[in-house]
Amino acid sequence: MTTSSSVPPTSEPWPDAANYPPPAAAADAAGPTEWPAAAPLPPAGAGRERPAETLFPPVALPPAGPGGRASWAGRLRTLPARAWRGRPDDPRWVRPAFLGLLLATAVLYFWNLTASGWANSFYSAAVQAGSVSWKAMFFGSSDSANFITVDKPPLALWPMALSARVLGLSSFSVLAPQVLMGVGTVAAVYATVRRRFSALGGLVAGAALALTPVAALMFRFNNPDAALVLLLTLAAYGVVRATETASTRWIVLVGVVLGLAFLAKTLQAFLVLPAFALVYLVCAPAGLGRRFRQLLYGTVAMVVAGGWWVAIVELMPASARPYIGGSQDNSFLSLTFGYNGFGRITGDETGSVGGGGGGRGGSPGGGGGGMWGSTGITRLFDGDIGGQIAWLMPAALILLVFGLWATRRHPRTDSARIAFLVWGGWLLSTALTFSFMSGIFHQYYTVALVPAVAALVGMGADGLWKVRHRLPYAAVLAVTVLVTAWWAYRLLGRSADFVPWLRSAVLVGGVLAAIALLLSGRIAGPAGRRIATVAGLTALAAGLAGPAAYALDTVSTGHSGSIVTAGPAVQGGGFGGRGGRGGFPGGGGGGRTGNFPGFPGGGQNGGTGNLPNLPNFPGGTGGNGNGGMPAFPGGTGTFPGGTGGTGGTGTFPGGTAGELRDGRGGMGGGGMGGLLDGARVSSEVAELLKQDADRYTWVAAAVGSQNQASYQLAAGEPVMALGGFNGSDPSLSLDGFKQLVAEGKVHWFIGGGGMGGGMGGSNYSSEIASWVESAYTAKTVGSTTMYDLTATPKSGG
Repeated sequence: MTTSSSVPPTSEPWPDAANYPPPAAAADAAGPTEWPAAAPLPPAGAGRERPAETLFPPVALPPAGPGGRASWAGRLRTLPARAWRGRPDDPRWVRPAFLGLLLATAVLYFWNLTASGWANSFYSAAVQAGSVSWKAMFFGSSDSANFITVDKPPLALWPMALSARVLGLSSFSVLAPQVLMGVGTVAAVYATVRRRFSALGGLVAGAALALTPVAALMFRFNNPDAALVLLLTLAAYGVVRATETASTRWIVLVGVVLGLAFLAKTLQAFLVLPAFALVYLVCAPAGLGRRFRQLLYGTVAMVVAGGWWVAIVELMPASARPYIGGSQDNSFLSLTFGYNGFGRITGDETGSVGGGGGGRGGSPGGGGGGMWGSTGITRLFDGDIGGQIAWLMPAALILLVFGLWATRRHPRTDSARIAFLVWGGWLLSTALTFSFMSGIFHQYYTVALVPAVAALVGMGADGLWKVRHRLPYAAVLAVTVLVTAWWAYRLLGRSADFVPWLRSAVLVGGVLAAIALLLSGRIAGPAGRRIATVAGLTALAAGLAGPAAYALDTVSTGHSGSIVTAGPAVQGGGFGGRGGRGGFPGGGGGGRTGNFPGFPGGGQNGGTGNLPNLPNFPGGTGGNGNGGMPAFPGGTGTFPGGTGGTGGTGTFPGGTAGELRDGRGGMGGGGMGGLLDGARVSSEVAELLKQDADRYTWVAAAVGSQNQASYQLAAGEPVMALGGFNGSDPSLSLDGFKQLVAEGKVHWFIGGGGMGGGMGGSNYSSEIASWVESAYTAKTVGSTTMYDLTATPKSGG
């Protein structure tokens, strides 16, 4: 007998609805489908433990339906019965528990969903454009007139744009698809774990995923990460299915899914690719030549699924499509391999906030990561990043090592080891990349680790629980519980004012649970089983209480802007938070009122830290002083806490000089002049933009996509985003802008905006802003400075 899982032949007829569920697997299949729930104690005086291989005994996989097109009719006919009943050999409580988990996840993620408003208005504006223009939807344009795209491929925008077309544009229609992706990811993780492990392991994995704070944040937010994580999880499921039986069909499907993931967030989708390919190449039950051919087929499928859109964009004349946002040469390929690709690894991201090599570790507090925080093996555990993802990471790593050790003597094709290798490879390849990348890195990126962490915890806990009566394994389980409780105690200590009693309760609960797990195996009879049950529930509560509290805090609060974090404010927090809370990594912690804290090395609320070598913002004339910043377009104020910042002539867009936005947002009118968060648009400005809107291609132009997005969403009309997200893309020269103005295609220019020149990017937006200020008369509407480009220019303008 081998320890690899057996699968019924593909010729086995798929049951129709009348005969569902199908008969249970034959008794002589390759082992039991479940380890006994309460295994008996070894006989007294037994001198030897059972071999380690029995820790993950072989199981019969779910029945496989017939191949070919004819099978799909039967599959669809039996879908309702299979969806409700689940596996024929499952206890009756399993499927209701699974469906209850999905329902609870949906309730949690839908709760208070619209409190985030437009969330990341950068993407919401693209959704608005796609909801009225199919061309804008196809390209991922920021506006329906197709001036410039977002700096990502468009696949993640398509579900939101379709939702807006069906339900109408609103915060709910934009964010609801993200919630459904979260529920789908929980289901996919459960299904993948459940194929080889018990229902209990799948439920633990699903619950761990749903309650991870960064998952509760990003599956309620409109960044591309939700779509990416769902697709990667489906790919992991496909790899497990393909490796079980050396299935060409499944490996091709994996390629398709990874290609679609590329269209969600480019090269980040391929971080898991080496691990997935290596697992299949080593473990699939087929000859080596066949395995190589199948991987080649999967690669072709991946290139086709991810490359068709790229080919259209690259082959289409630039004049027939929008400018590729985020690129310096209007090429999606250079965006993919530069700004969004290897530039994230090296820090050489021309045109970005830390572009042109500025992210290589020279900034105070950088320690190798520059203004994006220090790099190193502990990066994902430090500061406020730990509270996003790291709650269960120590347990996942312990259980990964344990799972690989326990299956070390299993055959090459063993399904349990395959599962540990797939999820472990995902976790290690992605975590190491995040830990050492020197370019742009945000805390919410760690959502890409959540499925792997959750699956490893579910699989490892399932295996250890079944053999908890054996002291060595009980000790491993107890140590895992202790480490998890201790680490939660540490993480909760970073937000000491947040539910202060929880910190001690988690630690005490974890210690008591670990002791009880060690003792329960030494007590025979029902008493030992009852102690083990209570200890297991206590351990589960101690492990999930911290992340659950952070997740509840996250869903109870709105989040907006470009950089957001889950949970409460923490000591040593990084840039972002509840729509702008926190500081750059290495700076002081942010508060809950939207203060803009210190840059690297600086104290809270500005402090005395300086950011070296920052360029002037469009229209500004420099800046200096203690904690001061260069002038924004038309701005005279400094960042809060700064004492310098001379130059400029006006205000932050949407606010007075130096004004902070109320609540949990960033700065009034947008963090860093609209770069990180959009402006607050008054009703008077919105009405002004709507006047005679059908006479213009763009009702306004603004520097930076976040700034542009705010006005476009308020007016419901296309607004031109000069320079793209950072204001540094060479999307339109001054001469080109003058020509559009002369043709009457742009009505207003809105003062304020993104970074403009410098950072290794283009100065075009700065030149345009300066020309407008010199050629046209400013009009102040509330706190917004506007220029009517249809008016007669000043003499000499």
